[in-house]
Amino acid sequence: MRRHKEKGGSPNKKRKSGTARDSRAESEEFLKKNRSKADVIETASGLQYSIVDPGEGASPTEWSTVEVNQRILLVDGTVIKDTFRTPDRDRFTMEEAIPGLKEGLPMMKEGGRFRFVVPPDLAWGKRGAGNKIGPNAALVFDIRLERVND
Repeated sequence: MRRHKEKGGSPNKKRKSGTARDSRAESEEFLKKNRSKADVIETASGLQYSIVDPGEGASPTEWSTVEVNQRILLVDGTVIKDTFRTPDRDRFTMEEAIPGLKEGLPMMKEGGRFRFVVPPDLAWGKRGAGNKIGPNAALVFDIRLERVND
């Protein structure tokens, strides 16, 4: 007698229904551990950062366009983007930035490098972004502010 395969795939595969809840728990655990590091500063909004290199140039305002090199990671270490390995920088207006970067980038000066840990509510929140960033995902940004254009 042949058995029919159940719809929905292998029972060993992780089901997507718990993904948002699991991601929220994983993000909260990562933020809690990161908060306890000696060099980490946390703002009132929950944005966490550490200063790798303070830089010496101009700081962006809410109306600036910035050029950055950045490595964006999920809290499990998955690399979403890494412009440090390419000849191209990312360029965007502060208005286009996610809330965590709108808050964090003005603390930086040109030439500076910070590590931001952005909680889900200051990133893409419940909706996520495409197929790379799931719902309720905290993100880690290793970011160098290359240039500020006003």
